[in-house]
Amino acid sequence: MPAVPNPLLQQYMKLTEFLGLTLGPDYEVALHDLTNKDRSIIAIANNHISGREIGAPLTNMALGILRDRSYETNDYCLQYHGISVNGKDLRSNTFFIKQDGRLIGMLCINFDDSRYQDVCDRILELCHPDSFVTNVLMQPSMSRPPEDRPAPEKFRNSADAVAVDAINRELDRMGVVPEQLTSEERLKVITALEASGTFLLKGAVKSAAASLHTSVVMRNVPTGKMAASTAPLQSSPCGVWGNCARRRFSSAVMALPISTTASKPT
Repeated sequence: MPAVPNPLLQQYMKLTEFLGLTLGPDYEVALHDLTNKDRSIIAIANNHISGREIGAPLTNMALGILRDRSYETNDYCLQYHGISVNGKDLRSNTFFIKQDGRLIGMLCINFDDSRYQDVCDRILELCHPDSFVTNVLMQPSMSRPPEDRPAPEKFRNSADAVAVDAINRELDRMGVVPEQLTSEERLKVITALEASGTFLLKGAVKSAAASLHTSVVMRNVPTGKMAASTAPLQSSPCGVWGNCARRRFSSAVMALPISTTASKPT
């Protein structure tokens, strides 16, 4: 984080404090300076919601927006799903701060409606039998399968934690564990991490190598090979992730298994 933020962002620092006081304790307001993605937060209000501090990194959602470049055609990203430090659902929104057409920061507002949900639950309990509330009203909607939903935004205080989250999410999606990955599966994981913007964080390559039990080398990968090895990726709320699968990496990351036995057990 620079000692003196961009003058435009300095104005937003006061706005961050103002919005936090005006909206109240259920709204977290965070200001990101994109000069340093690993320590991007330069101002934050009501940070009890996410548990983050000044100097925390960009989130997985923000990295995805940088990667899909949706900020070039949008001024903001509205109503996407986040998860608070204690596991509560948040309604999140991000405003893109631009200077001369260049994205320099993000102003994010995360709303925790859990107090209002508690009130709603009590009202429902007054007019419905307990069994109906538990068995029907409190069940998650099945209108959209879990695999079709964008990954929720998660809030972490270190770039390494953001990278590990992204790795674990991809391993869970594939239903595999690091110790049993084949070379092709490692390539799929790494391609997905690049597509999600995870490698925009310094040290993410090292985190990926450690989590996937690999040695890491830097080399060029032809677009066709990368695209052929890529599973379909989810869309972010403001654009489609995975554009990198159609680009040529100038310095793409390839992981080579440390063990020579990379085949799956039967």
